[in-house]
Amino acid sequence: MKILFYGDSITDCDRDRIDSSSLGSGYVKLIGDYFKNSEVVVLNRGISGNRIRDLKARYNEDCLDLGVDVLTILIGINDIWRKYDSNDEFVLENYINDYKYLIEKAKEKGIKIILMEPFVLPAPPDRHLWREDLDKMIYAVRCLAYEYKLPLVTLDALLLKESIKHGYSALCYDGVHPTDLGHRIIADEWIRVYNEEIK
Repeated sequence: MKILFYGDSITDCDRDRIDSSSLGSGYVKLIGDYFKNSEVVVLNRGISGNRIRDLKARYNEDCLDLGVDVLTILIGINDIWRKYDSNDEFVLENYINDYKYLIEKAKEKGIKIILMEPFVLPAPPDRHLWREDLDKMIYAVRCLAYEYKLPLVTLDALLLKESIKHGYSALCYDGVHPTDLGHRIIADEWIRVYNEEIK
């Protein structure tokens, strides 16, 4: 079985792009360790800075042509981030349409799909401004999971809950990129959802 993780820097996590088996140093690596003594092959195809349109553009090469059995998608924070650092407006309708494309093309090939909702923690405080768009994006991903009957890893809710115990900076360096603890929480929750709904 091949399980592929598809997304941006949160998934990428400094993987070696030359080595197709490299898992990086984040939650994908932890999940790879979980499957180490099994017949499951874990693949990381995250690329730092990607937005959903980038995932769509490289979809055949980096996912559909690889004989994947399970696909996990985590994407969206850069779609919002570029609004604030590059004045590149976020259009929710485009995000939803591109996401539907990813889901439907995978379903056509019989690939099982797990969705992971994007997230942000309010540290630094200006990340609060992002919630206006992020909350709409998260709701859209939840609606897609409902519409297509797909497992969903509710990362935003989970990390906000865990931050009560650990603090924001213990989970994410900048509100976006997880620490080792943040990656462990993400990996553990993905494994739980996988075992309950896919395995």
